[in-house]
Amino acid sequence: MAYLDFKGISKAYPGVQALSDVTFSVDKGAVHGLMGENGAGKSTLIRILSGDQAADSGTIAIDGHPQSFTSVSDAFKAGVVVIHQELQLVPELTVAENLWLGRFPSRAGIIDRKTLIGTVGAKLREIGIDVDPAVKVASLSLGARQMVEIAKAVMLEARVIALDEPTSSLSSRESEILFALIDRLKAKGTVILYVSHRLDEIFRICDSLTVLRDGKVAAHHADIALTERAEVISEMVGREISNIWGWRQRPIGDTRLNVEGLCGAHLPNPIEFSVSQGEIVGFFGLIGAGRSEMARLLYGADQRRQGSVTIDGAAVKADNPKASIEAGMVLCPEDRKFEGIIQGRSIRENITVSTRRHFSPFGLIRPKKETSVAEHYIAKLKVRTPSANQDIVNLSGGNQQKVILGRWLSEEGVKVLVIDEPTRGIDVGAKSEIYEILYGLAAEGMAIVVISSELPEVMGISDRILVMCGGRIVTEVGRPDFDERAILAAALPDHVSAASHSSGTIR
Repeated sequence: MAYLDFKGISKAYPGVQALSDVTFSVDKGAVHGLMGENGAGKSTLIRILSGDQAADSGTIAIDGHPQSFTSVSDAFKAGVVVIHQELQLVPELTVAENLWLGRFPSRAGIIDRKTLIGTVGAKLREIGIDVDPAVKVASLSLGARQMVEIAKAVMLEARVIALDEPTSSLSSRESEILFALIDRLKAKGTVILYVSHRLDEIFRICDSLTVLRDGKVAAHHADIALTERAEVISEMVGREISNIWGWRQRPIGDTRLNVEGLCGAHLPNPIEFSVSQGEIVGFFGLIGAGRSEMARLLYGADQRRQGSVTIDGAAVKADNPKASIEAGMVLCPEDRKFEGIIQGRSIRENITVSTRRHFSPFGLIRPKKETSVAEHYIAKLKVRTPSANQDIVNLSGGNQQKVILGRWLSEEGVKVLVIDEPTRGIDVGAKSEIYEILYGLAAEGMAIVVISSELPEVMGISDRILVMCGGRIVTEVGRPDFDERAILAAALPDHVSAASHSSGTIR
């Protein structure tokens, strides 16, 4: 019997019809998948479900009772909790304080911290989440923060939980804990709305599936066991994508980036590698392997203890992102929200923020020139937006990633691109577009470092893979020798490969 009903939900923003007559239902105790390209309307729909936004028309019913949420608090009271991809935690508060926020246990008006910590600690142990309730959220990894956010929904004993890309920051182990938790919630009759771009997860844990395209229901599958994956991809993008990776061979030139003995506070073991002109080198490792730490040291965002970085034989000054940019090296960071985009600013400003110094004589900004540059890269990278003046937070994750790429391409003279988790939270169609951009840049001679926790992605687009474990590069694999099981085994702490860096294979 249907427990959660969406009936005729529509929502428009200036210049964009985000949702149009969206109708589907979810049974009690079911896990229902929600898929679609970035910009298809998934996030808008769950924001409406959460009470964060109001629909222009249509209704939501829970257990047969129509709801009218005017705030997130209203949704909480109705037993609805949405766990957004962009986490809603207070970094300077502890884990326990975040989970009890707004309803602290108290005695005589004083917060009862013993109960606060003890209750949360017991609940975290019960659901299998290994996080200290007394530590500040700011000290946790992105994956641990995601688990804390998920624990919040369990603490609130929600009847309906919507999860938006819940595994995007989780390790394989953490993902398994989440899946086990979903199974327990499902057995209790909780309705789970599961938003993800990862087909493997959708087909593993979901009972049914709705596909959105351009704000409309493109397909509804009442029994996912009877559904083909290729069919879902076609429904999402409106076209066939037979090979999402699209890798092809290209000329590889001389060494462009050379790294020797690089190490720092968060990466104490010296790192050495090189990338040639036109080459895409993938870095793979589990969460905590040191991939992102390596990228920050390379770019100069973190302080080096020792080591050298050269581009075309010229040394790049340490601990200075400005010097890296001037030398031709740029970084697209892992966390788009906090380290990539400038929230509250337009797409135009986000693209030109680095390059406006080139066309601002005497420090005077030239709006027409900025708009011209921004519109050029919006068109070149196929950023889906009604205007260059649109606030970047209104864009999908894939389009935000394109804007960040546009920012660096507008610099011109870029020789090395370091891109960390290039397609996290991005749909199949947009992934394919991002990969095509990377191939095009490599074909022009750029040296590209791709860091990803998704092994199929690294294998799909890389010419060569460097595997990291415990802050070290443990092996190197050439494309002819790619083997998923062997690469994953090398990344596991208990199975560190003994292959030499020069062999190019995993033994």
